[in-house]
Amino acid sequence: MADTGLQTTALTTPTGSDRLEVVYDDGLGTGWLFFAGTILGLAGLMRIVDSIWAFRFHGSLPDGLQDGVLGSNLKNYAWTWLIVGAILLASSFLVLTRSQFARWVGLIGAAIAGLSAMTWMPYYPIWALTYVGMAVLVFYALAAHGGRQAVN
Repeated sequence: MADTGLQTTALTTPTGSDRLEVVYDDGLGTGWLFFAGTILGLAGLMRIVDSIWAFRFHGSLPDGLQDGVLGSNLKNYAWTWLIVGAILLASSFLVLTRSQFARWVGLIGAAIAGLSAMTWMPYYPIWALTYVGMAVLVFYALAAHGGRQAVN
């Protein structure tokens, strides 16, 4: 019988007559992979909200936007954030399914998430750095724990 990574513990009542089995999943990195999938999904939703804001914004543009990475047109940012949000949401769902292909898509998604946060750096430096830090943690989770499971 192959080792599945599950640990079974038998518990007995004080009288010893009834037996209860509890199964624990000790799969290494399970929590990290769940963290990575969740963060990718939340980052994707945040980028989609950013894109909706950018599409609907009709006020005056910030002074430093003309020197921004994507120029002075806010629609460029909106389309970029919408595409990044869709990639991050797809990455999230794939990582939560735990396929090997999902690991690579998630790594690319984490890199895109970290790089896309740089567009906010002049306006919200603390939040942008927090976002980059989360992307680094997701990248670590997928690089260290997203590989194939060893078969004993």
